[in-house]
Amino acid sequence: MPPAVGAFLTYLHAECGLAENTRDAYRRDLMGFGAHLADAGCRSLRRISPRLIEQFVRAENAAGKSVASIARALAAVRMFCRFCVSERLLETDPSSAIEPPKKWSRLPTVLRHEAATALLEAPTPEDDALWLRDRAILATLYATGMRASELAGLKAGDINADLGVIRVLGKGRKERIVPIAEAALDLIATYVREMRPADAGDDERLFLSRTGRGLSRQDVFRIVRKYVRRAAVAGRVSPHTLRHCFATQLLAGGADLRSVQEMLGHADIATTQVYTHVDASRLKAVHKKYHPRG
Repeated sequence: MPPAVGAFLTYLHAECGLAENTRDAYRRDLMGFGAHLADAGCRSLRRISPRLIEQFVRAENAAGKSVASIARALAAVRMFCRFCVSERLLETDPSSAIEPPKKWSRLPTVLRHEAATALLEAPTPEDDALWLRDRAILATLYATGMRASELAGLKAGDINADLGVIRVLGKGRKERIVPIAEAALDLIATYVREMRPADAGDDERLFLSRTGRGLSRQDVFRIVRKYVRRAAVAGRVSPHTLRHCFATQLLAGGADLRSVQEMLGHADIATTQVYTHVDASRLKAVHKKYHPRG
């Protein structure tokens, strides 16, 4: 199985253009599936059966994995099996009849205005050596709705301050242009002028560590969590929470769904539609304005 998994991951990168984080998740899921097969005494790809895949799903559930995690693991197994059929490593797809677990449609978490303001202002010159960088990071996430990995890969040349837009390289290396608020641009400019390390070498990334190293996706998560604790914001707040806030506030302000989809970089508008259920006040206003009994 390992050579086949290696070929599959290469295929995901070269042919499908999947992001590194997605490939890493698939690799971990397939390693777990491989361990399950080994425990079951299955030593050959051709001995993989629907029963073994169903047992794997049940084992993941018994281990306390979330429905979303199990669904992703099964998606990895199904893609791998289809790949093996296309490469003639398998004659038939043993996963074709396996139904994925149904995921609850959970509404995304958004912050109240007061909590968002406290988080954005949490980095201070008195307590944080890189406070300007961190304020610029929080403001950029909040102003553009970009993902943590997208912000980590952001380059100084991706920002056009004159036009007030930022170029974002998203999943599958798809490029999109997103407007950015003037307040965030001012923070970025101040950070670059006063705090960004001058000895960054060939690293063109915008946000750097104290030693001039580009930040990783995990670094961005750690920075956000640090200030979530500082601001005493309740709940599980991550960079993705600021993305949720960005989308919700756009829709609350009257933005159309297609524009929000484009700014978020969603391939499917159904992914964006979940935000229409978050802002109940907007829906009530629309109902009151247009319904004859409103």
